[in-house]
Amino acid sequence: MLVFPNAKLNLGLYVTQRRPDGFHSIESVFVPLPWTDALEILPAAPGQPTSITLTGRPIPGDPATNLCVRAYELLQADFPQLPLAQLYLHKIVPIGAGLGGGSADAAFALTATNELFQLGLAPEALENYARRLGSDCAFFIRNQPVLAVEKGDVFEKIDLSLSGLTCVVVYPGLHIGTAEAYARIVPQAPKFPLREALAQPMATWRDTVSNDFETALTPAFPVLADIKQRLYEAGATYASLSGSGSAVYGLWPAGAQPAPMAWPAEYAVWQGVL
Repeated sequence: MLVFPNAKLNLGLYVTQRRPDGFHSIESVFVPLPWTDALEILPAAPGQPTSITLTGRPIPGDPATNLCVRAYELLQADFPQLPLAQLYLHKIVPIGAGLGGGSADAAFALTATNELFQLGLAPEALENYARRLGSDCAFFIRNQPVLAVEKGDVFEKIDLSLSGLTCVVVYPGLHIGTAEAYARIVPQAPKFPLREALAQPMATWRDTVSNDFETALTPAFPVLADIKQRLYEAGATYASLSGSGSAVYGLWPAGAQPAPMAWPAEYAVWQGVL
């Protein structure tokens, strides 16, 4: 089975408190971004263990502990009838960009395995498996806009659609580790309730919808502010850092086209319609 795990964007991101379990509580709206990897799941060759072949962007760490392998083995522990598998992941979405690419790969491994081997797991059950793999993995099970709270794994419905908007995402080749990003954050309540702010016209978001990581990281990584400014100069109605960085995105109204922009060769850039 071949599937295409998509990235996500954060509309606003507020770190509201540090939790007793060592994690942080957040408030953010997650929306799907059609910038995708490619993941294939096949039965393993006779005598071979479950493993993964990685191509595309380099992924640090031992492939045996890749989130896709962990997702498959998580299901296999509860469904021993699952055969050993050979996974192939072609990585396109940048890593350490705040786009949730690794989490998406893991979630799609769960949903693809469920469908391929007819396990009969409902979305709620798949979300619970996903929560054991990462804080935002569960979002990609249903893959629709939500207001995410607590660790980013508890979701509330939100009446929001970005369908038809033009989007440009710029990743400057800068990997910002999650621990490093959170170390720069002072938790606090948002100045504007996120749900209410996003209910207003997009032209108002520039003043009311923000990302705490952008404020915390920009002094150390001024390239983030430079990208954001260039997106506004190219006509974006709203621009922001996504997640804990370092990808920065801009949004244009449906049918609008960004002014031409030239980016350094080491940048990864995605442009399309949401």
